[in-house]
Amino acid sequence: MAFDVQIPVRFKHCDPAGIVFFPRYFEMINDVVEDWFAQSLGTPFEVLVKENGAPTVEISAGFTAPSLHGDVLDFRLTPVRLGRSSVSYEITAHCGDELRLRCSGTLVYIQRMGKSQPWPDSIRERIEAQLPSS
Repeated sequence: MAFDVQIPVRFKHCDPAGIVFFPRYFEMINDVVEDWFAQSLGTPFEVLVKENGAPTVEISAGFTAPSLHGDVLDFRLTPVRLGRSSVSYEITAHCGDELRLRCSGTLVYIQRMGKSQPWPDSIRERIEAQLPSS
């Protein structure tokens, strides 16, 4: 089960030519992850990070076509692997039928001082329910 969200390309995302400046995609990716936690996993990031955290420990992205100011990007996040304290995901972004971005990343659930710890049961159960069937 995937999580879908739309993000409009705004002026703030673009270089002077009106094309998304690639570091802004990483901000959008982070927004998608935060929305996934809030809307799908039932734990907004602002609640999660009060005591602990879930930083990105690995990320890779490929940009397949330019996005322009005014485009609306359809992002899809799919969790692909759940570990004791980590979750790996894949994200795609399309504008219409055109793929614009493909990304994979891993988050690790940590205590405030940086030591990994198991996901809370409530989050683990929701991620497990979204993993693709093997």
